[in-house]
Amino acid sequence: MTGKTAGAAAGAMTLDVEDYFQVEAFAGIVDPAHWDDFAPRVAANTSRTLDLFAASGVHATCFTLGWVAERHPELVRRIVAEGHELASHGYGHQRVDRIGEAAFVTDIARAKALLEDIGGVAIAGYRAPTFSIGPRTPWAFEALAAAGYRYSSSVFPIRHDLYGAPDAPRGPHRCGPLLELPMTTLRLGGRNLPLSGGGWFRLAPYALFRAGLRRVIGDGMRAIFYFHPWEIDPGQPLIAGASARSRFRHRLNLAAMEGRLRHLLHDFSWDRMDRVFAPELAA
Repeated sequence: MTGKTAGAAAGAMTLDVEDYFQVEAFAGIVDPAHWDDFAPRVAANTSRTLDLFAASGVHATCFTLGWVAERHPELVRRIVAEGHELASHGYGHQRVDRIGEAAFVTDIARAKALLEDIGGVAIAGYRAPTFSIGPRTPWAFEALAAAGYRYSSSVFPIRHDLYGAPDAPRGPHRCGPLLELPMTTLRLGGRNLPLSGGGWFRLAPYALFRAGLRRVIGDGMRAIFYFHPWEIDPGQPLIAGASARSRFRHRLNLAAMEGRLRHLLHDFSWDRMDRVFAPELAA
């Protein structure tokens, strides 16, 4: 099989707009109070990513940190002007299962207001940092709905040392008033295997990842793929004090990522979350 998957968009292409020093792998050694001390790379890397989308004729959903939007409003405006969906990644990239309900309510409201003010569009979607919504945060869905969000893409139905809700449904489902669009998995041997992007995409041979994605789509599911702007930036600075495990997870195959993305954008048909899942959002 060659070329794009035929028919309507086979999946939703998503970008988590954050900088390299804001990731969970470095959360224990990089204090958010000192983020402004780092030379920013997110605007340049996101612009390169938007160029990749434009060259492939792909529109995506950009889950953008309020912290980034506040400092790079021109980036937010470009996302909207080029026809991508602007969505929220929260304000300060704090895990939902750590900050508690009150701080979460403040964070999601602040991010939504900032993005709407800068982008001039309504914000419907939210993705939790590090997929940190799960069994320990049953209040999060109600809070998101109360803040005016229509959907979340925050649950990853796998087992992982940092996140995961392996017993969660694999497809779109309602969590109270909110629509949850979980990250894509492949059911194999009684387990859910990750098939959504990020470090898993950089680790697996591309042909194997593509075959798994085709199987999921062939089973009638619409895939969700995600990555970060820093993943196409192998020249980013090293973070002093990071553990060997954190460095491995963060830097694995960064030099190959852009080429893999080009193949992925060519091999499948992609669109924004709000269009790919329009039937569920309208229900």
